[in-house]
Amino acid sequence: MDDASCRTISRTDPPITRIALCRFCRAELRDVVVDLGMSPLSESYITAAQSNAMEPFYPLHVYVCTDCWLVQLEEYVRAEHIFTEYAYFSSYSTSWCQHAAAYTEAITDRLSLTTLSQVVEIGSNDGYLLQYFVSRGVPVLGIEPAANVAAVAQSKGINTLIRFFGVEAARDVVAGGIRADLLIGNNVLAQIPDINDCVAGLKTLLAPRGVITIEVPHLVRLIEGNQFDTIYHEHFYYFSLVALAGIFAEHGLMIFDVEELTTHGGSLRVYACHTGAPVRIQRSVTALRDRELRVGVTTSQYYSKFTEQVYETKRALLDFLIRAKRTGRSVAGYGAPGKGNTLLNYCGIRTDFLDYTVDRNPYKHGKLLPGTHVPIFPPEHLKETRPDFVLILPWNLRDEIVAQLSYIRAWGGQFVVPIPRLEVFS
Repeated sequence: MDDASCRTISRTDPPITRIALCRFCRAELRDVVVDLGMSPLSESYITAAQSNAMEPFYPLHVYVCTDCWLVQLEEYVRAEHIFTEYAYFSSYSTSWCQHAAAYTEAITDRLSLTTLSQVVEIGSNDGYLLQYFVSRGVPVLGIEPAANVAAVAQSKGINTLIRFFGVEAARDVVAGGIRADLLIGNNVLAQIPDINDCVAGLKTLLAPRGVITIEVPHLVRLIEGNQFDTIYHEHFYYFSLVALAGIFAEHGLMIFDVEELTTHGGSLRVYACHTGAPVRIQRSVTALRDRELRVGVTTSQYYSKFTEQVYETKRALLDFLIRAKRTGRSVAGYGAPGKGNTLLNYCGIRTDFLDYTVDRNPYKHGKLLPGTHVPIFPPEHLKETRPDFVLILPWNLRDEIVAQLSYIRAWGGQFVVPIPRLEVFS
């Protein structure tokens, strides 16, 4: 066994600077949004051979900057350690691919993209999105740091640069003759610790009349929907429109339109361009900004109420699992997502409550969930073991998963969804 598998950070690693200051505006961080205790990296699945090795846990504490209102985590492990090899492959979600296909059609029409246009996506993963532009003959470039994931995109014929994104990467791409008419970042902005370097890189790479679209889970929906399990170390930020607009403006970019999406429990898709471009700011931007201000995203009180919601979710889920086990019934999980690992580790749920989980991603089969060591099987394992309850960990894909697993009703199986509140149904 490699000694690296059981270490945290060696003395030879570059020192990690714990965040006492906001990464964007450098103000002191004093206000805690929620404290989820100690947790392992949520995408660091382990093998059976590693199960007796020391496993690093890090504080999962969320802060809000009361100067710029950016919600953020401290950085304990460098992004290179987390994302050089990654376990998340976007294409295994049917509904997410449908979302990507619909976006491609809509944005191609809106921007009149052609074979002479250039589309660039940062955090392009396995080509789940760019494949739809390729099928339309639109030139693409993906920028993806995880080599194992990027290799899948390359096998689909998608031009992919294996690299972390920032100003330096953007300058190199521009030096190679590429400027983006459409620059995309879907659920990636939260995963880049240096937010200023990332957004400055977007500015650098964007063509003079180009458009940026960024999708991020919406902080307001996170709090309203009690979605604390979407908090994990791989996500450094949680965005309101107010905070995001301020960051973009600081780097010479202007958000001129915004859409509210249902993906990931409620997301924003913002449209941005160079400040001063001949683009009208849409009413959607001012309307959402005003709504955020009304609910209180720029007040400390708005965040202080979140902790009790989180406590109650933990109590309800544990109460259900205790009653199920005491009456001799079996509980299996569906999915092995990052959000599931936050939930299980925070609630202390291991194989004493959850027999196993299943996932469509073969990369995870035969491995164990980080921290809890719940084993991961292919979905067919459900039919073999016929559990009484299936706990849906990626609750944002609830409808898709219930349709896939409708067969559990044949033996009286029921579904359990933990977020936003515990629900048990057939």
